[in-house]
Amino acid sequence: MDNRRLILLLVFSFSLVMLWDAWQKYNQPKPVAPTVAAANVATPQPTTNLQGTAEVKGDGVPTVAAAAPAAAGQLITINTDLYKAEISTLGADLTFLELERYSATEDKKKKFTLFEPKHQYFAQTGLIGEGLPNHRTMFTVVDGPREMGADGKLKLRFEAKQANGVNVAKIYTFTRGSYLIDVAYEIQNTGAQALSAHAYYQFQRDDKAPEGESAMVMTYTGPAIFTDEEKYQKISFSDILDGKAKYAKTANNGWLAMVQHYFVAAWVPKSKDQREFYTRRIDGMNNGAAVAAGLILPVSQIAPGATGEQSITLYAGPQEQAVLSKLAEGLDLVVDYGWLTVVAAPIFWVLQAIHNLVGNWGWSIILLTIGIKAIFFPLSAASYKSMAKMRLVSPRLMQLKERYGDDRQKLNQEMMKLYQSEKINPLGGCLPIVVQIPVFIALYWVLLGAVEMRDAPWMLWITDLSTADPYFVLPVIMVVSMIIQTKLNPTPPDPIQAKLMMAMPFIFGIMFFWFPAGLVLYWVVNNILSIAQQWQITRMIEGASKKT
Repeated sequence: MDNRRLILLLVFSFSLVMLWDAWQKYNQPKPVAPTVAAANVATPQPTTNLQGTAEVKGDGVPTVAAAAPAAAGQLITINTDLYKAEISTLGADLTFLELERYSATEDKKKKFTLFEPKHQYFAQTGLIGEGLPNHRTMFTVVDGPREMGADGKLKLRFEAKQANGVNVAKIYTFTRGSYLIDVAYEIQNTGAQALSAHAYYQFQRDDKAPEGESAMVMTYTGPAIFTDEEKYQKISFSDILDGKAKYAKTANNGWLAMVQHYFVAAWVPKSKDQREFYTRRIDGMNNGAAVAAGLILPVSQIAPGATGEQSITLYAGPQEQAVLSKLAEGLDLVVDYGWLTVVAAPIFWVLQAIHNLVGNWGWSIILLTIGIKAIFFPLSAASYKSMAKMRLVSPRLMQLKERYGDDRQKLNQEMMKLYQSEKINPLGGCLPIVVQIPVFIALYWVLLGAVEMRDAPWMLWITDLSTADPYFVLPVIMVVSMIIQTKLNPTPPDPIQAKLMMAMPFIFGIMFFWFPAGLVLYWVVNNILSIAQQWQITRMIEGASKKT
């Protein structure tokens, strides 16, 4: 069997397995939109002494100013140039976040929401210590502006007065043009004893896929942790729900994020304080089970009559790699290219550089594809020359099959003799293609994962390169191009294999009907360039053969 066709057969079989798995996930029951309510869960506790001082007192369950599990706080709405946000007085938690510059995945007339009740997706924080407020404590909001001021800042202050002589304020600071939100605690100790405490910052979310996930395009959704020692670690919802999650528990560096396609929310500590990461299952939610993933930071001991502070950066927005890499080491890895990151990262850098020149992501994809094709021109030429020679000897191969069809060993011997006499390397058409596969797969993941493609138009009817072609023009062109390529390839001597090769353009073409237009555009351009190169080389080889 021709090696190139063997590889295609393996790829085809693997694709069917992946499609079936994705289809099973896609057809899981859809969640029912819940109402905002507090989870009846205990405050997380550090398992180690992060402060290096006396251990924190208290059992982690609030004893003062605690709200009943079903209670709902007042929602405070604010507006900035990038956000519409709702913060609940219950825990002063961020329960709704709408991104003003991004449209919803399915209904383009609406704005995209990151934090939302539908997925029970909230950013929650609290303090750990005897009688200190947590995400189930009712706060009061301090009067103030609800829109961005002339200084480019918007501060929202919540306060909780505790019976143990501790006054706590939680302050959100939004900045114009930035997806960074500063979340700070001011802790005033009016008691007679020194106060030791910890602060926790967590994301709560159900385990359902975000809007827009399909059987054809499935991306990672779930928590992720980064530390210098363990690097980037993804934690699946299923492992958390089953109590099997494994990840770095403590470090003096790193961050925690909740990742989904194109967008991310991340807690990024500002200092090198010792921290503890945790995940846990939350039962009794409107959507069934949910998870909480967070980190715990120490608060410096606060003397009687003194005020202490603890703050952290919350990033909530698009996965813009240049911004994320500047914010924290490894944060740009949430744009997950897997084991091909070393190849994909430079490809995206080149793609972005081309876009800076032409100003259109569609044309940038086309120019990048042409550039990659030019780099691999010699390898492709070697492959197409081998296939052209195989086309010339195809009739003789068919004769050998008819003559020795019942003797497989003799047939293989005669085929090898023919290859040797005609100076044909059976692997000549395969190896150059294998070398290029990692680059093309990396480019696939770049186009699939880059948020810059979202809502990015190309021309005419293609108004969003991250969604499927609404009229299926590009997929049809792709099917036609694959049929032409099949015609240019040598005909396999095995009739069953020949029929399979003719069917593959239609099978793969159907898959691409639901792929993002940017990906299909890349494949169409690549196929057209391949056809032109292959046709020219085949014509030259066959012309030279006729002269001899």
